[in-house]
Amino acid sequence: MPGSRNPLRLSICIATYNRAAFIAETLDSIFGQMSSEVELVVVDGASPDDTPAVVARAAVRYPAMRYYREKVNSGVDGDYDKAVGYALGEYCWLMTDDDVLVPGAVQRVLAALRENPDLVVVNSEVRNADLTVKLEGPRLDIYEDVEYGAHLSEDFFTRTATYLSFIGSVVIRREVWLARERKPYYGTHFIHIGVIFQSPAIGAAKVIAQPLIRIRNGNAMWTSRAFEIWGFKWPALLWSFGDFPESTKRSVCPREPWRGFNFLLFHRALGSYSMAEFRKHLGSIARGRARAVAWLVARCPAALANLAVSVYFGLFKRNSRAVLYEVLKSRHAGPASHLAARALGFDPR
Repeated sequence: MPGSRNPLRLSICIATYNRAAFIAETLDSIFGQMSSEVELVVVDGASPDDTPAVVARAAVRYPAMRYYREKVNSGVDGDYDKAVGYALGEYCWLMTDDDVLVPGAVQRVLAALRENPDLVVVNSEVRNADLTVKLEGPRLDIYEDVEYGAHLSEDFFTRTATYLSFIGSVVIRREVWLARERKPYYGTHFIHIGVIFQSPAIGAAKVIAQPLIRIRNGNAMWTSRAFEIWGFKWPALLWSFGDFPESTKRSVCPREPWRGFNFLLFHRALGSYSMAEFRKHLGSIARGRARAVAWLVARCPAALANLAVSVYFGLFKRNSRAVLYEVLKSRHAGPASHLAARALGFDPR
């Protein structure tokens, strides 16, 4: 509640799995910003790699960190829900396990929490794999802080839902999270979206314009499943919210993105769409022209699709450097794609 006497204002909650190569840098970016108002909670979903050893070494330097290694993996949704359950702070920042905070990020969030919102949305910038080159920023295209009340929930949904697919942007009042439905959103990969946009509308929300997170692009755990997630799980979740009219939901995401040629070709270029996905997801539902297009794209050589998408983004989407970077990091990005990108003025390093 506003005015709570809990001295622990903020819990930074990380759910991790198989991030031994990256999580130390994430933790280092947080440790130097900790204060008596802040705790760090890490939930490890039974990682089979060296994540426990990496976190143990970090704990020597910061023993106040609380690390929970689960016996079984509950999925990203379940592990973030567990992290909030373990947290002791009034607010929980659902931080990612491979990205980093910019200096001063924690203090900036704490300042926003003094206004006692139910939700804070943190802006970010996108960088390359080693975080040395900025590809895009800010991801949420605003240049001053914005506040929303429950009466502006539709506008908030329209303006922020796509960006909020990035869970690291979410700082939410813990009691609000715990009071809302969560189990129905297990398996969606976006439990936070379900918590935020379910009915009734969440209360006061504040969006911080300044990018406070540096995202490590092209490092998503689900890249191989991107077609399923963005073509089915994500739209199914967004279209499940009954408080918003269809026109509003359509402005954020089509109900069936897989019907779009550009969507199919992009995922073919990434390698997340092939005949296997066609048979699994579209074989029994696609009809007529949509089926023919989906079949033809699935049969298209992935390297050719990658080249076509690289040229398209290089010519017509020059501001979408982060997307082009992801395309060029695909295993299907051959010499022709890289040569075309460089000829069009983009260095994919």
